[in-house]
Amino acid sequence: MVIFATVSGLMAITSSAKKAHRVSLRKRVFNLRRKQAISEAVKNIKKLVADKKLSEAAKLLPLAYKAYDKAAKEHTIRKGAADRKKSQLAKLLQK
Repeated sequence: MVIFATVSGLMAITSSAKKAHRVSLRKRVFNLRRKQAISEAVKNIKKLVADKKLSEAAKLLPLAYKAYDKAAKEHTIRKGAADRKKSQLAKLLQK
C-alpha cells in the first residue's frame, strides 16, 4: 500500500490503497458501534450495582455478555479480553 502525506492528511495513490482505506472506514463504523454497545451495557450494570439493585443488574448481564461475545467474534476486541471483562462483571455482581 502506497500512501503519501499531503497538507490535508494522508492520500492513497494506488487503487488497492484507496480500496483498503474505504474498507477500513467501513470497518471503523462497525467497530465503534460494537464498542459503544459494550460500554452502554457495562455502564448500566455498574450504575445498578452502585444503587444496590443487584437483581436488575443480573438481568442486564446477558446483554453485556452478548455485546462482548459479538465484539470478540468480529475481532473488534480479543477473545481473552472479552472473557476477562465478562469475568470481572460477574465478580462485580457477586460482591
